[in-house]
Amino acid sequence: MNRIKACIIGAGGYGGAGAIEILLRHPGVEIIALIDKQGAGEKITRLHPHLEGFCNLTVIPPEDTENIDSPDVVFFATPDGVGQVEAGYWLDRGAKIIDYSGDFRFNDLEDYTEYAARIGREKGHSSPDLLKDTVYGLPEINRDKISQARIVGNPGCFAVSCILGLAPGLKSEIIEPEGIICDAKTGVSGAGRNPRPQFHYPARYEAMNAYRIGEHQHVIEIEKQLEIISNRSLHITFTPHVVPLSRGILSTIYARATAGQNLKSAIDAYKSFYRDEPFIRILESGPGLSTDVRGSNFCNISINYDRRSHTFIIISMIDNLLKGQAGNAIQNMNLMFGFDETEGLFYPGQYP
Repeated sequence: MNRIKACIIGAGGYGGAGAIEILLRHPGVEIIALIDKQGAGEKITRLHPHLEGFCNLTVIPPEDTENIDSPDVVFFATPDGVGQVEAGYWLDRGAKIIDYSGDFRFNDLEDYTEYAARIGREKGHSSPDLLKDTVYGLPEINRDKISQARIVGNPGCFAVSCILGLAPGLKSEIIEPEGIICDAKTGVSGAGRNPRPQFHYPARYEAMNAYRIGEHQHVIEIEKQLEIISNRSLHITFTPHVVPLSRGILSTIYARATAGQNLKSAIDAYKSFYRDEPFIRILESGPGLSTDVRGSNFCNISINYDRRSHTFIIISMIDNLLKGQAGNAIQNMNLMFGFDETEGLFYPGQYP
């Protein structure tokens, strides 16, 4: 297997650490550079002590990248606004780009502008000419395009859970596109590594709350991708919650069944849609626990049916830092470079 060279920008955060952890066990990849403002000039183990003895690269500051060997792939494990400024530089050096933020999740500038308004980003896109080249990076719905892409916009973590939970139902027309409700819970790690008062342990322990009600930015990409899948315009009601867990997302999705549908037809449709997907598990014995996917790249989906209201209740669970972030990014990389899609990723979660 020929090894490709990888560079991780934003290596000091949770998303950067996740990419490092996976790539260290990937036989086809060599990490050649770690870039971040945090810990610049010091070993990455100062930021991530658990990597001691596995990765001892020195963190390079963002302004000092000229001497880095030209990488084959650059991961932007960075907030919104970084990748769109710097991607062109790395593309000119021959690299392919995988961006964790919303910078490259949209081909249309109007869609990006709507997304940017929700996160309070008033500036326009710094590289609008690159939007035509980007591919939405959810392999289960976009595999062929990802394999040919030079820029991939890694999906938002909530979006991964909700799109995977809804795609088969909308594609097979067993659920109505109107009135869909997504009620999602996430662990505190979804807020990133930088400390904030509301995520301080005494404030977060035994506390949970809804936030950004009716205005969360991931709704834009969820609706956009589901409209492509269903070939219909739709609007979902989405409410995210933070719960006192470190990692994980559990999305409870409510969708009215179309005429004549029942639990068996729904399970059959989901199994058919995902029959060749290595990281999707359709559960028939109940939804299980969020810990069933913790530390893995799997998405567990359970379909349930409320006969009184003729409603499907779909439970979709992922690890927000893996299938919702770094794991999905490596899955995209595997497709972009012709590796087996599961390389470095096919292992069970952590128990207990």
